[in-house]
Amino acid sequence: MVPVLPTRVIARGYSARMPQIRVVLAEDGDLLRAGVLALLEGVDDIDVVATATNLPELLASVEEHRPDVVLTDIRMPPDFTDEGIRAAGELRRTHPGIGVVALTQYSDVEYALDLIRDGSDGRGYLLKERVADVDDLVAALRTVAAGGSVIDQIVVDALMATSSRRHDSVLDRLTPRELEVLAMVARGMTNALIAGELVVTDRAVEKHINSILTKLDLPADAPVHRRVAATLVFLSEAGVGGGVAPRR
Repeated sequence: MVPVLPTRVIARGYSARMPQIRVVLAEDGDLLRAGVLALLEGVDDIDVVATATNLPELLASVEEHRPDVVLTDIRMPPDFTDEGIRAAGELRRTHPGIGVVALTQYSDVEYALDLIRDGSDGRGYLLKERVADVDDLVAALRTVAAGGSVIDQIVVDALMATSSRRHDSVLDRLTPRELEVLAMVARGMTNALIAGELVVTDRAVEKHINSILTKLDLPADAPVHRRVAATLVFLSEAGVGGGVAPRR
């Protein structure tokens, strides 16, 4: 069974015993960058080896220091658009073993989808407000360093708050019970928790989930973690998607 962190962050693939984790921090905001550095200074197994304030500096720092994880703002110079997502894509090609935790002010599911489009292993998506809780931030860094994946629970909750969904949605392929199960998966619930909530067997939940993944065209050999991908499909079809907040 894959554990879910008790920190309001959905995380998969976490191993509690981790060696020293080398981190490159990319953040153009002086106050936030200093705050993150101060928070991580007191964590024994986290070592921030370099900082960057723009995309070229970030990529250069990665080449020089070869960190385990990049902790990056999504929007930073030169264009303040999706530099952190672009960096993650570039690193997937050039340094696939380096994890990326992307930070954003907004619960924009399109960015989350872009982040894991080439695979969810070693990728994390957190709201910047999560940085205030060092335990959540450190848990995400450890999870991603171990090759796991993280989705901020606040992103899930915010997008599930709407009751509408798009016309001709892929979710229309699912039965009402399958939609109910998928909503529980999106909240980070394990099969056992779902079974207890619905008063059914674990086997019944497993069959529902296998049917959901098949109907959503998420085959067993898909490069993206299928439960994470199914969650993001559910959120992206919820009628909110991007545009949750104005661009910086």
